[in-house]
Amino acid sequence: MATIEYVYSAHSGYAYLGSAEFMRICADNTVTLIHKPILLSPVIDAQRAPSFRGRTQQHVDYFFGREIERWAEFRNVPIINYRPSQHDADYSLASGMILALGETGPQTDAMAHGLLEAHWRDDMDLSDLSGLKALATSLGHDADALLAKAGSEEMQSRLQANTRWAQEKNVFGSPTYIVDGDPFYGQDHLELVKRALHTPFKAPGWSNPPVK
Repeated sequence: MATIEYVYSAHSGYAYLGSAEFMRICADNTVTLIHKPILLSPVIDAQRAPSFRGRTQQHVDYFFGREIERWAEFRNVPIINYRPSQHDADYSLASGMILALGETGPQTDAMAHGLLEAHWRDDMDLSDLSGLKALATSLGHDADALLAKAGSEEMQSRLQANTRWAQEKNVFGSPTYIVDGDPFYGQDHLELVKRALHTPFKAPGWSNPPVK
C-alpha cells in the first residue's frame, strides 16, 4: 500500500484546485493518506523564494490570476475571480481543526477540502471564528469542542512541528504530495502522482552543480 504525505497550507489556492481530484485519486487507489498541514510562509522563506509581496505585479497577475483561472476551468472547480479578501489572515486555528481530527481518515479529508473550498469559493476568512464554527457544524462536528482542541497548545505545536518538518524535507510550497518518499510539487503533477501509485518512477539520476 502506497503512502502519500500531503503537505499543504489551509489557505492554498493551488491545493484547492487539486483537492477534489487528489481525493478521487486516493479513493480509487489503495493509499494511506497522511495530512501534513503547514504554515506556508516559513517553508517558502526556507527556500529563499520571494514572498507574495516580493514578486512583480506581472508575476502575481499570471501565477495568482490567469493560471488559477485556467486550472479552475480545467478541473471544473468553482472559484472566486480574485485573491480572497482575507488571504493574509491568520489560518493557524483553521489548520488546527484539521490536526484535531487526526492525520488520516475521511473526517480529516473532508475538513481539509472544506476549508480550502470555503476560502477560495466563498471568500471565507479562515481566522473568523463564526465561519469556522459554521463549517465545523456543517461537517457534523461539535464546533465548540473541535475549536477548543484546534486552538490547544498540542495542536498548534503540531502545526509548528509540521512546518519545521517541511523545511527539513526541502518542500518548495503547497501542495506537495510525497509518494513513498518521492515528492511531487504542485497540483499540476497529480497525473504523475496517480502513475506513481502503481508504477513508481526510477530513482533520481540527474545531477546539478550546487547553487552558490
